[in-house]
Amino acid sequence: MNDYLASLFSLEGRTAVVTGGSSGIGRGIATALARSGAATVVVARGEARIEETVEELRAHGCRAAGVVGDLSTRSGIRALAEAAVQPFGEPDILVNSAGINIRPPFAEITEDDWDATMTVNALAPFLLGQRYAQGMAERGYGRLIHISSQQAHRAFVGSGVYGASKGAVESLMRSEAEAWGGTGVTSNTLVPGFVLTPLNARLQQDPAKIAELAARTMIGRNGLPSDFAGAAVFLAGAGSGYVTGHSLFVDGGLSVH
Repeated sequence: MNDYLASLFSLEGRTAVVTGGSSGIGRGIATALARSGAATVVVARGEARIEETVEELRAHGCRAAGVVGDLSTRSGIRALAEAAVQPFGEPDILVNSAGINIRPPFAEITEDDWDATMTVNALAPFLLGQRYAQGMAERGYGRLIHISSQQAHRAFVGSGVYGASKGAVESLMRSEAEAWGGTGVTSNTLVPGFVLTPLNARLQQDPAKIAELAARTMIGRNGLPSDFAGAAVFLAGAGSGYVTGHSLFVDGGLSVH
């Protein structure tokens, strides 16, 4: 990488925490950040998948570590926030990719469904961002990156509580952009289309539906975790310093088709 590109996109000397970083979009982003130079902490629930991800990153010469954490409770979120700073120190980049997708018929959604979804998908990004952004602001550099959903913008295929939680995330992002404006800390979201990940494994069992979703894009295919690499590196790096409060759609044109 030449010096000019490095000044825009290199993450050398930066530290990143990626929740949900051992699978799907989170893993794609953790890989991109680590391979761009960031010391990267992969946070997830499953130790085996974390170890596999970290080993793969280290094989590429990356600085990477894993933390097993539970975002389903307030105490779990706070414990994870402290554990994630142990490997490499306070993060410059936080990626909130962990999420759960509980979608019974709307009339059957329970209060427990609501609480579980909102805690993982919305409360965790809020608490982690609040915990880390203060230090980012003091150091003059920080990037808060959220993974949103098409269902934050429009309802389809049973959005349920999941759509509501992602709408909350996008509003949170705008609030963070306002709160930290002028400090060197930005907050943005990436909005996927339909991406082939473990989170939507159930839907992938319907080949006709998969083909239908691909046809609704302008690219002609569904997304892959690797499709988020360039956008994530851009939002994490110095070159995006004037981009904040923004939702970047990485969806093959699905949202405008």
